[in-house]
Order: sequence, then C-alpha cells, then structure tokens
Amino acid sequence: MRYLPAMHSSKSGPRTAIIHYWLVGMRGGERVLEHICRLHPNADIFTHVVDREALSPYLRERTIKTSFISRLPAARRHYQKYLPLMPLALEALDLGSYDLVISAEAGPAKGVIVRPDATHVTYCHSPMRYIWDQYHLYKRNAGLASRLAMPMLAPGLRLWDTASACRTDRIMANSRFVQGRVAKFWGRLSTVVYPPVDVSLFRPTDAIQDHFLWVGQLTAYKRPDIAIDAFNRSGLPLLVIGDGEMRAELAARAKPNIRMITRASFDELRAAYASARALVFTAEEDFGLVPIEMMASGRPVIAYGRGGALETVVEGETGLFFHDQTPEALIGAIEAFEAWISHFDPSASIRRAASFNPEAFAAGFQRVVDAARSEGRA
Repeated sequence: MRYLPAMHSSKSGPRTAIIHYWLVGMRGGERVLEHICRLHPNADIFTHVVDREALSPYLRERTIKTSFISRLPAARRHYQKYLPLMPLALEALDLGSYDLVISAEAGPAKGVIVRPDATHVTYCHSPMRYIWDQYHLYKRNAGLASRLAMPMLAPGLRLWDTASACRTDRIMANSRFVQGRVAKFWGRLSTVVYPPVDVSLFRPTDAIQDHFLWVGQLTAYKRPDIAIDAFNRSGLPLLVIGDGEMRAELAARAKPNIRMITRASFDELRAAYASARALVFTAEEDFGLVPIEMMASGRPVIAYGRGGALETVVEGETGLFFHDQTPEALIGAIEAFEAWISHFDPSASIRRAASFNPEAFAAGFQRVVDAARSEGRA
C-alpha cells in the first residue's frame, strides 16, 4: 500500500495514544487506522478487544493495549454484547503519560480521560448507529435478549455518548453526511476529512463480464436483501461477495442467477471489481469505500442515493442513483443503467476515485491535529 512518510517519527515528538473501538478484522475503519498509525509510528494503540491474527502484518506488530473488556468471557467473539460496559472501560484507561490522544470512533472510543494539557482529536467514522439513527433497525434484527435489553440500556448510552463528545478538542468527520450526524447527535462542529483509498492498487480490464456485483458485510443496515430480491425478479446475473448474520437466509432464497462467495482474497476482489458490469450499492453508508474501489477499477456504480455515496459517485458520470430502498427502485435503476451504459467513460471513474487518495487524507488529518495542538499551547 502507498503511504506518506511519517510526520511524527522523532523521539522528540509528542507521546501519542490512538484509541480504536475494537480490532477484530481489517475492514474500512481498520484500514484508516493503519494510515493514522503510519503518520504516528511511535503511538501506542488502545482498544477494547484485539484479534492479532485478523489484522494486517503492520498492525499486528504494533504495541496494542486492551481495556478490561478483553478479559471478560468470550470477549473477542461477543465484544458487542459488552457495549454497556465500554464507557467504564474507556474511563479506566490510564492515559496520563500521553501528550496527544487520537480516538477513532464508530464504536465507543472517544470517551477516554486525558490530561488537561493533552490534545485529544477524534476521527469519526460514525456516531454509534445502533444507539442513534439505526437503533430501531438493529433492535428489529436483534435476538430476544438484546431486544429486551436495548430499550433499558440505550438512553444511558446516548447520554454518555453526547457528554463524552465534549471531551475531545477537535472532531473530524469522514463525510459531510457524518458531519451532519455529529452536529445532530453530539452538538459539535467538525471538519470533513475523507478516508484514504489507495486507488493505485486497482486496475481496469477490458474483460468485462455480464454479471453485476454486490460487496460487503451481509448485515441488516447494508440491505443486501434488496439486491437479492431485485435480481431474483430480474433474472440478471449477480455476484455477492461477503459474509454476515444474514448469509444463510439470503442464500436460501437466492435463485440460480445469484452466486454468493463468503470470502475472497484481495486479488480476487480486485478482479471482481474490474470485470463486473456494475457495482450495486444498497446501503446508506457513512462514507463507503467500496464504490470508490469500484470506480478506481474503471467500473460504474448503481447506488442508493443517500449517505456518503452522494459525495463520491457522480450521477450520470460515474454511476446512477436509486432513491427508494426497495427492490422495485433498484430494478428501475438497472433498467436506466442499461440505457445509459453506452455513455460511460471508465477514465472519468478512475479520475474521480483518485481524489480520495492517501495524500489528501494525510494532509487534511494532520492539519486538524496541528491546529488542535496549537490551540492547546496558546
């Protein structure tokens, strides 16, 4: 992967701690974390639970310290069940020796206690969806015990989440969509710094196939069911790459024109991006790395027209939107796509994806950190 040189590599730099919610895989948040760590290579990482074998070689070798959540029964597998204890676990972390604290928020991370003279900046992937705007969706899809517990626990977590937002000096949001949610739920202003996408890793191909592509975790809020139902009706070929709690249900109702792959290597994923007719993106995402990786591969995107996709996909140039999260709306968008695809220029998608490069992220991220530290010294 392509990174900028470290900006705080000397021993004279601030002693830095990076707080990440949990480290049990290499999804979008962890890929951003890796870039942050390379900008601050001497930083210690704190998290609730860690599975080193599931991390990249670079993160695996970093100093990673865990909260007491990691010592609870089956925490590495069922960490989310300990969510009500995570505020206490964060506040129990002793960060008194650190001058700079960087928290990465999507689960609880920002609620740590730092020295009064220390600088604390937060990179927000999302205010916790399961207690805010997607609370009812998560509740509907939870097990019986969780459905009973959520109404009792969520109000206290919301109060703590809002209060702990006051503890950070500066907040970065990963999109304008998240910036609006930070203002709505936390009452804080934030600066948009788009996540880094190493677009140099993706290449177009002339060997375009007939199938469409869906990539992601098979979980309720990403709405893979819309894609399954739409392609069941249309009969068009669809390749689904992903795993999650909805997989068995979706596989049982998918017709033969839909092929489902649980896991793909990075090389296999790159090949799937480059050869698919188009990406089908059904989620209302905070930002969404997958559409950018698709555009970097020179292929178009058919996306639900809300959330971060509105900031990355250019309608009529790099893809098309559908505006209702229903199979009918997606089928209509696919029909419109068939009339539009002859006007698609792969080079336009590649140029658009290139604007979300690691250099732009590094410059924006460090600008906010430097401003926060300067204010602290004033």
